[in-house]
Amino acid sequence: MTLQATVETSITAFSAADWDRCFPGDPENWAFYRACELAGPPGFDWYYAAILADGRPIAVAPAFGTDYRLDTTVQGSMKRITNWLHDRLPSLLSLRLLALGSPVAEICHLGFAPEINAALKPDLLARMVEALQQFGARSRYSLLGIKDAPSFDDALWTDPMQRGGFTRLPGLPTAILDLPYRSFEDYLASLSRATRKDMRRKMKDFKEVRVERRWAIDDVVQEVAALYQETVAHSELQFEHLPPSYFPELLRSLAPRASIFLYWAEDQLVAFNFVIETEGRLIDKYIGMHYPAVPRYSLYFNSWLHNVRYCIERGIPRYQSGQAFYGPKLRLGCRLLPNWQYFRHRNVAINAMLQLVARIVRLDRFDPAIAELVRGTP
Repeated sequence: MTLQATVETSITAFSAADWDRCFPGDPENWAFYRACELAGPPGFDWYYAAILADGRPIAVAPAFGTDYRLDTTVQGSMKRITNWLHDRLPSLLSLRLLALGSPVAEICHLGFAPEINAALKPDLLARMVEALQQFGARSRYSLLGIKDAPSFDDALWTDPMQRGGFTRLPGLPTAILDLPYRSFEDYLASLSRATRKDMRRKMKDFKEVRVERRWAIDDVVQEVAALYQETVAHSELQFEHLPPSYFPELLRSLAPRASIFLYWAEDQLVAFNFVIETEGRLIDKYIGMHYPAVPRYSLYFNSWLHNVRYCIERGIPRYQSGQAFYGPKLRLGCRLLPNWQYFRHRNVAINAMLQLVARIVRLDRFDPAIAELVRGTP
């Protein structure tokens, strides 16, 4: 068996069948990444790393290149300072980054062909990372990274990353709500008395809102895009900015698994929620809200409750509710799955400096839920 490492600039270098067999059952599949290529956020170059055995991929992962701001994870008053610096000296806070993972996925999707023995996977990953390093050097990327390596694959990532001289930092965890409940009332009963009372009060705010499920949004693309931009403007943590064409493209590419819930107050679209559904989980992928309407209709909490009810009624056992807003999610019964970031600069001196910077900008300095999770993680 002849092995070859490669980094491609389009997922069309692989057939959908070859790519998807490395990710059996995963809804964020070849079609998902192809849609990202066609209509994904600007400012990114799309790459795909693979190990080929006799010309057929046996290990694959998406990757991307971008100009990365070192203060991406900074929040609060410190962000105002770094924004001021970036406006005046942008090169001081930006580096050309090449990373395994995707700006539009919660974890680094690393897949292997089903015939690959688990003992071989760390070596294949190391070969893939080495190929990415060589590609990065040729393409003038100075910083190499891994975005959101999931903790359930720690046994796979730890050794290759340590041997490669990478520094590990906490990433944004994935929030999961397990739903072993026979009814929505059973779910509410699982919450604390105070939370349950609060949710029932918020549900009363929602009586004037109509929820519509769609698989196409051609007639409301601009309204959806405006809600998304409004939500981005209220978020301190935002890595990518999705263009209006992204949502309809993703709906077309992932049909019928992908759909969008539209929330109407009379004739006004006040919120949307983009979801991907499988038998085993509902992925809450994107949300957008009109912020003046948020307190009136308790939009964030009611969209959450709508999705929980939807899952329970259809027997979907797990609700994956995305990254950020961890305090409310923990209150509503979620558990958090850690994800890790890894980085290494090609220049040894700059790498040492970045390790010092990382102590200041790491996510657990700004989010108590992430800090608590990191304290409990080896």
